[in-house]
Amino acid sequence: MSTLANLQEKLVAATTDDHDAPRERPVGGTPLMATDPIEISPADRPDTSPSDFSLWLHRHWLNGGGLIAGVALMSVGYAGGPLALAGLLGLIALAIVGAGVSRRRHAARKVIADMLALSEHEHDRLWESNESTSLLATIHDALGDITVTRDIERRIVHANATFRNLTGKSNPEGLTLEAAGLVFRVATDSQRQDAEISTPEGPRIFAWHDVMFRDPATGQLRIQSVARDVTEERQAARLREEARLKAEYNSAAKSRLLATVSHEIRTPLSGILGMNHLLAQTPLTLEQANYLTGIRQSGNALVQLVEDLLDFSTIEVGRFQLRPRTEHLRPLLEGVVEMLAHRAHEKGIEIAATVAADVPETMEFDPARLRQVLFNVIGNAVKFTQTGGVLIRAGLDGDDLVISVRDSGPGMTEEEQARIFGEFEQAGNVLDRSAGTGLGLAISARILREFGGTLSVSSARGEGSEFTVRFPISVVAAENEPAGRSELLKGSRVLLLAPEGAASTAIADTIRTLGGHCRVIGPDDVKNLAQSAPHDAGMSLTDIIVDHRMAPRYFREGTELAALGLRKIFLVNPEERNTHPLDLFDAWLIRPLREQSLIDVLSGRMRGMEKRDVLSSPPQISLVTPEAADAALNVLLGEDDPVNAMLVRAMLAKAGHRVRLVEDFDNLLARAENSENRPDVVVTDLTMPGGEGAAMLAQLRALERRYGLSPLPVIVLTADSRDAIRRQALLSGADAVIVKPVDPDRLIAEVQGLSKQAFGRA
Repeated sequence: MSTLANLQEKLVAATTDDHDAPRERPVGGTPLMATDPIEISPADRPDTSPSDFSLWLHRHWLNGGGLIAGVALMSVGYAGGPLALAGLLGLIALAIVGAGVSRRRHAARKVIADMLALSEHEHDRLWESNESTSLLATIHDALGDITVTRDIERRIVHANATFRNLTGKSNPEGLTLEAAGLVFRVATDSQRQDAEISTPEGPRIFAWHDVMFRDPATGQLRIQSVARDVTEERQAARLREEARLKAEYNSAAKSRLLATVSHEIRTPLSGILGMNHLLAQTPLTLEQANYLTGIRQSGNALVQLVEDLLDFSTIEVGRFQLRPRTEHLRPLLEGVVEMLAHRAHEKGIEIAATVAADVPETMEFDPARLRQVLFNVIGNAVKFTQTGGVLIRAGLDGDDLVISVRDSGPGMTEEEQARIFGEFEQAGNVLDRSAGTGLGLAISARILREFGGTLSVSSARGEGSEFTVRFPISVVAAENEPAGRSELLKGSRVLLLAPEGAASTAIADTIRTLGGHCRVIGPDDVKNLAQSAPHDAGMSLTDIIVDHRMAPRYFREGTELAALGLRKIFLVNPEERNTHPLDLFDAWLIRPLREQSLIDVLSGRMRGMEKRDVLSSPPQISLVTPEAADAALNVLLGEDDPVNAMLVRAMLAKAGHRVRLVEDFDNLLARAENSENRPDVVVTDLTMPGGEGAAMLAQLRALERRYGLSPLPVIVLTADSRDAIRRQALLSGADAVIVKPVDPDRLIAEVQGLSKQAFGRA
C-alpha cells in the first residue's frame, strides 16, 4: 500500500498549481494531467475550418482518455480489488461521456457562429444596397433626373421624388409608366426613347434609358430606368429643323422666282437687242446710230442685272463655279472701261485706265466673272461720281493682281463702309446721291472670295472712294508675248495738253510705263507753252497731244508750236469726233484710251489718211453667210413669241437660209418626223405650247430611232441661263443651247457647224 500511497502523492503533486516554483514540462511530450495548461501551436489551433477543429478536439480527448486508462490500470495493479476496478471504469465512462458532450457543444457553437456570421454578412450587403439606391436617388433628385425601378411585368417598384413630383403620383408603386401619365416616342437619334410628361407648366420631354438587372435581395429581374429633362434641347432641335426646312423652301421658291423672272425679262429683252442689231445693219444717220447705241447699252445693262440676280441666288445655294482659262487682262479692262465711257461722258466726268509694266500679258482667271466684277465696281464709281472722274490702275503685288478704282465722288463714312458690301445695302440717306451700291457690290465681293481674293474700300466723307480688287493669279507664258514692254515708247517725248484729271493721269502713266517721257500742261500753263516746250527736261519733244477740251486755247495761244515740227495728236470723245477740225492734226486718239492705239500713233504707224479709218463708224457685227447659194439650209424654227420669231427668222434669212416657222411642239414634231420634207436644222425655243421642251426633245429622238431616221441637229433657245437647264436640254437630245438674248454670230455659226456635222454623218 505504501507504493500506491507514494503514487497518489506524486499524482497530487503533479496536479497541484505551484506558482512559486518554475513548472517543469517534458520536452516534446504530452502533459501528464488534464489540469496542466496546454499551449496550442498555430498548427494546432482550430481556426482554419470545422473539420480541422474536430480532428484537434478528437486528438486531445484521446490523449486524456489514454491518461485516465493508464491511471486505472496502475490502480488495478496496486489495489487488485474489484471495487477499485469498478471505480476506474466509471471514471473512464464519465470521461468519455464528457468528451462527447463537449464535442457536440463545441460543434453547436460553431454552427451558431457560422449562421450569425452569414446573417450579418447578408444584412450588411442589403444595407449597402439600400444605401446605394438611396444615394443614387438623392443624386438624381438633385439633378432633376428621374429614376424608376420596375419589375419584370413593368410595374413600378420604386420611384424617386422627381418622378413623383412631375407625375403627381405620390404612391406610384404597382402602376405602369403609361398609367402614371407618360407617353413614349422614338427619339431623333433612334437609339433611345423620349418620354413626355404633362405638368402644370406644360409638357416636359425626358430622354429615357432602361437597364435590366437582378435584385440582390430577392434575385428577381428588375428594370432600372434613368431619364433626363431635354425639353429645351428638343425644342431647339425642332426649331433648327423647322428653320432649315423653311430656308430650303424659301431658297427653292426664290430660285423658281428668279428663273421665272429671268425668262420673262430675257424674252422681251432678246427682242429689243435683236431688233437693235438688225436696225444697225441699215443705213443710219449719226444721230440715229447714237440712239441705237444708247438702246444697246441700256439693254446690256439690263442683261447684266439679270445675271447679277441669278449669280446671287447661285452663290447663296453653293452652286457657283468658276471657269478659269488663259486670258489677256488689258483688253478685258479696256473693254469694260469703254462700255462705261458713254455713261461717264454724258455726266461730264472722265474715265480712264492704266496697266503697270509688270502685269503679264496672259494669266489664268475666269474672264466672264472678272468682267462682271469690274463692271459692277467701276459702274458703281461712275454712277455716284458727279464731278471729276474715275481712274483705274492695275498692277502686281507679289503673286496678287491688284486693280484699284479711284473716284472723286463724295465718299463714305466708316459706318457706311462697314455695310457697303451687304446685300441690297446703300450708304447715305435717301436724298443723298453719294449713296453706295446694292446688290452689285455684294455679288462682286462673293465672286472675289471664290477667286480666293478680296474686295475692299477706303474712303472718307468728301474725299472720294477707292475700291481695291485683289486676287491671286497664275501667270501663263505666251508663245508670242512681246518682250521689253517697258521700252516700247523709249524714244517718245510727249507734251500733253489736258486738264488735270483721270484721263491725263492715265495717259501720262501709260507713256512712262512704256518707256517714254510725258509732261502734262494744264490750262493755266498754255501761255508759256512756246518758251518751255522746245527743250522740255533737256530733251527734244517728238509729239504733242491736245485734249479736245483745250483745243480752243491751243488754237489761240499755241500757234507758235507749229514751227517746232511736232507731231500733233488730237484726243477726243467718240461722241464729239465729228465736231472738231481733225484735218489740222496728224493723228487722233479716242478717250478712253487703248494702250495699243497709243503705241501705234506715237510709233508713227497711224499717220495721214490712215486716221480716216479710225474716224469711220465702228464696224458692225457681221453675220456668217454661206459661201454659195447652194449652201442655204432649210431651218425649222419653233418660237411662239412673235417678236423673237421675227428676229431669229431675220437673222437666219440674212445668212441666206430658208426658214419655216411653227409655234407649238406638236407641229414641230410633225414637221421633224416627215421623212419627205425634213428640215436640215431645228432651232426651237424651250418653252412653247404643246408640252415641255426636254420631253419634246426626248420624244423627237425616240421617233427618229423608231423610224430609222437620221438625227436632226437641234439648237435650243432659252431665256433660262441656269446650268441645270442647259444640262437637261443636252441630255434630252439637244446639240447646242443658246441663252437669250441671241447672239447672231453664234446662232449662224452653230447652224452651219451642226449642219456640216450632220451631212458628214450622212
